[in-house]
Order: sequence, then C-alpha cells, then structure tokens
Amino acid sequence: MSIDPIASTTRNARTQDRFLVLSAHDFRSPRKAGIHFVTTELARRGPTRFFSLRYSLLSRYTADPRLSLDQKANQVAVHQGVECYLWKTLIHPFNTRRPWLRPAEKMMYRWYSQGRNPVLQQWIKEATVILMESGVAPVFYDLIKQLNPEATLVYRASDSLDAINVAEYIHQTFARVAADFNTIVLPSKALAETIPSSKNLAFVPQGIDHSMGEHNTPSPYAPGIHAVSVGSMLFDPSFFILAAKAFPHVHFHVIGSGHPRHPRYPGNVIVYGEMPFEETLDYIKHANFGIAPYKNTNLPAYLRDTSLKLIQYDFFNIPAVCPEFIALNYPSRFGYRIGDAESIKQAITQALNPQRPHSHRRILSWAEVTDRMLNPRAFSDTAMTAAQPSMQEVSA
Repeated sequence: MSIDPIASTTRNARTQDRFLVLSAHDFRSPRKAGIHFVTTELARRGPTRFFSLRYSLLSRYTADPRLSLDQKANQVAVHQGVECYLWKTLIHPFNTRRPWLRPAEKMMYRWYSQGRNPVLQQWIKEATVILMESGVAPVFYDLIKQLNPEATLVYRASDSLDAINVAEYIHQTFARVAADFNTIVLPSKALAETIPSSKNLAFVPQGIDHSMGEHNTPSPYAPGIHAVSVGSMLFDPSFFILAAKAFPHVHFHVIGSGHPRHPRYPGNVIVYGEMPFEETLDYIKHANFGIAPYKNTNLPAYLRDTSLKLIQYDFFNIPAVCPEFIALNYPSRFGYRIGDAESIKQAITQALNPQRPHSHRRILSWAEVTDRMLNPRAFSDTAMTAAQPSMQEVSA
C-alpha cells in the first residue's frame, strides 16, 4: 500500500501517541547516540517503548556495548520512564561478507524479520508511531504492516547502509519499502544520495541538550593542557602515538574508545573505559581542544554534520582536531592527514593557538529535533531544497 509521501506524522491533535523505537542500540546503555536523546523527548510526548535488536550469544565476540545489560535481556524494564526490552536470541543475522554464504544469510534475515517475540509483536500492535533507525530495523516493515497497518512509520537515517556495512538483504528490503515510509529523516543532506526515495525526505540535523552549558561544574583535570577524545567510532590509536610524542606537555584523555591501552602510547595518554554520558561532558567542557580521531580515509561526507562528538566540541566552544576531509571549512576544526605526523603536529598547534575568530553553528535542541521528526511539514528548515546550514558555520 502506498502512503502519501509528504503526509504529516503528527497525531497528537487527535490522541496521545504511543511511540515505539526499533534500534540496535539500547536506551539503557551508558554510551549515548542521537536515538537516545530523541527517545527521551518522545517520552515527554507520550508512552514510549524502546526495543533493542540484533543481540545474541554472538554479541560477546563483537565487543557489543550492550554486554553490560546481558543479565537484563528478554525482560521488560522501565528506565527513565521508557519501557525497554533487549531481545537476545541464540544467534542474530549478520553480513557474512561471502557471496557463497548469501543464501544462508538471507535465510537468517527472513527468520529474524518474522519477529517471533511476543513483546515485539504486542508493542508493534499498540504503537501509533514507530521510529526505525538505520540498520536492521527496516526488515520488520512487512511485519509492522501486517500487525498494525495504521501506524505512522518514521525512518531515521543515522548512517548510510553502506557505511555500516549491512547485509544485502537489508539493502534490498529498504530499497523496496523506502518510498512507503511516512517520513525518512536525514541528519545530513549528504545522506540523500544514499536513500532510494526522494519524495518523503526531511532534513533534521543532530541536536544537543542546551542545558549542558548551564551548569558550572569543576574541571576533572589537573593543571596543564588537556585534549579529549570521546567515543569509539572508527577510532585510530595511531593518532595518539604520533600526537603525544610531538606534544609531551599535553595530556591526551581517551574516553570510551573501545580499545585497550596501546603499548606504544606515551605516558601523557590517559585511557578511560566506558563512562556515563553526563560525566564525559566535564571532560569536554574543560578541555583545551577535542579530537575526532577517525582512522578511515574513505569517510562518508555526512559525518561532517552528524558526529555527536564534533557537535559537542562546537557547543562548548573548544577547537576540534580531526581528519582534513571532516574539518572541511568549519572554522572551529583543524584538519590533518591520517597517519601523517607533521600534519597532526600542525593541526594541534593551530588548535592550541587559533587565529580564526570564534564562530559556531546554531544547534537545535533535542526537543526541536523531535518536533521536526514528528511533523516535518510544520518547519520550513526541514525541506531538502533549502540552503544547508549544517555545512557552514555562521558567526554567533
């Protein structure tokens, strides 16, 4: 059944919505992504449930950030007002990356897409708005249409499917159903070329909790010069080997990289494990500069706009050091060539002595982001034909 591609997803005028989020994240995880903050905002608008996908006995071999929640799998729990469920199966489908295994791979996804979990099926039936995040979630499209054909379907393209290397089955399913989502939300306009539909797209950039800047919290650092890196996406340990050697007087703080301490790290590299999101903010706020040490030279263009760590650095008015391709023409970013010691040295030197006037983007609050996701037609800045503010920074 074809859905009006520009149909409004607002239903609050008639009744209180019941939201369901399908994602490979878990709302209870200490590591936060955009979907966590959106879910918090949804819970302020109506009953909200978060169903966590693609987790199994195999996850222990992939350093899945949800392993700390393993004892809570397959049971309903309430966290910060949101009903949560981590669906743990014996195995979960995955991209085998081997053509000769493709038939078995498709069988696994067909089995998984049947959603043989009573909680999942009940929650689908009771939802009025279902938010699916990029990844495995779209494989449940047919099940949703079977159980609850009237539900409003919103797809949030947190990443391109190519960038997260999903299986061919997911690519094929999304290509088939993309045009039938009520709204496909893009946090960067650069993602549009990765979407097999153009008539139901809405540009809604990443947000931030503006209250983070209102608290005067003490610095976690000792006196001196401090740089911080937060998160594990495409993490490059070699950056810190080169940078810390070139700047022995700078303390480099590496938080939640997903990597153990590298044996070649100098003593001025301090490595932390997973840290609650709220604790990382003090490390960012009081740093001299932030680092986004991406290791891949074939980075997607949309990462310039969607990287939460870079948005946080910008919000707290600290310079950022990152690969040249990501720095682009953002005044607050200083780019280097991956693996090039001299360019890393130059980028850090510039970050420590910025000659550019401070400027920053206007960053939406998560409430503003969520409003636009649920009712994009009410906001002129969601149009894909509008000028793209996310690619340029503007003076404060």
